[in-house]
Amino acid sequence: MGIFILRRVGVMILTALCLTFVVFFLTNLYPALEKLAKTQGNQRMSDEAVISYLERHGHLQPLLIKYGQWLGVVPGFVHENPETGAITARCATRGMDPSEAPRFCGLLQGDWGFSTVFKDDVSSIIATRLGLTGKLMFWVLVVMVPSALIIGVLAGMREGSRLDRSLSTFSIASTATPEYVSGVILITLLASSAGWKIFKGTATSAADNATLENFLLPVLTISLYGVGYIARMTRASMTEVMTAQFIRTARLKGVSFRNVVLKHALRNALIAPFTVIMLQFPWLLNGVVIVETLFNYKGFGWVLVAAAGNNDISLLLACSVVAVVVVLVTQLISDIGYVFLNPRIQIS
Repeated sequence: MGIFILRRVGVMILTALCLTFVVFFLTNLYPALEKLAKTQGNQRMSDEAVISYLERHGHLQPLLIKYGQWLGVVPGFVHENPETGAITARCATRGMDPSEAPRFCGLLQGDWGFSTVFKDDVSSIIATRLGLTGKLMFWVLVVMVPSALIIGVLAGMREGSRLDRSLSTFSIASTATPEYVSGVILITLLASSAGWKIFKGTATSAADNATLENFLLPVLTISLYGVGYIARMTRASMTEVMTAQFIRTARLKGVSFRNVVLKHALRNALIAPFTVIMLQFPWLLNGVVIVETLFNYKGFGWVLVAAAGNNDISLLLACSVVAVVVVLVTQLISDIGYVFLNPRIQIS
């Protein structure tokens, strides 16, 4: 198991480097850099002024050099204006003398850059917003996972029954409805003046004080989409297990149907849904972009939209790192958990 984990971690690091390099390349194309210069300076800047700005801030260096500086494995950029003698250093924070700046400053040193939109350190922005999204994801999982497993198990216990058809129809309908559609429907029915107006709070206030009135709608909107998918996978796995030979043997020995389901079928049926549930974490992290924007909940998804809309390169790169790490870590946990749930799997 130890060799397996080390090997997977090595593959994860290599994958993370490749993916972050692709994002770094796309965000450092010249049109994006030109837009950044004009955003920080003047929209009517001449081409010469744009090039001068990019040169002062090290954006015209070779791509691999800039990527190494961003990672923190290459010494930071230092530029001296030949006319004024002013020094610009990548590793110099605000108020620091550029000559006293450290040589290395990047991800490995904990320096994620400075946000041009929020005028703050990217690391503090990511930590704050990711914490808010983590709170949202926690309650989504609390609602989504038990509901989906119960629906899937009930539907798969008796394949073809009226209960199975009803729950399967609900699962398909919920999965087929995108978050922006279900969110608008829930707002119209439960929170607008045209509906019952049961929930009067706003998701923006939930960042400071989450209550049932201001937090349930975004939780339900995300949960509804995931419930159907997990329920369908659980139902298919449960249906397959219920037709297995050991289940028939248990029934012939006189074991009650309840004990057959709880003691024999349930654990075997949860192997496939476990993998699906773990895959929900990266989906939740990216799926909250729509919901957080719709409900104006200022978490990770909202920051990602703001960074993309305002060409905040440092913040976009940090968001990509977080997304890549979440995907890779959940995949590793999924593989390890799958081995423990199914002892028949051998690790070579």
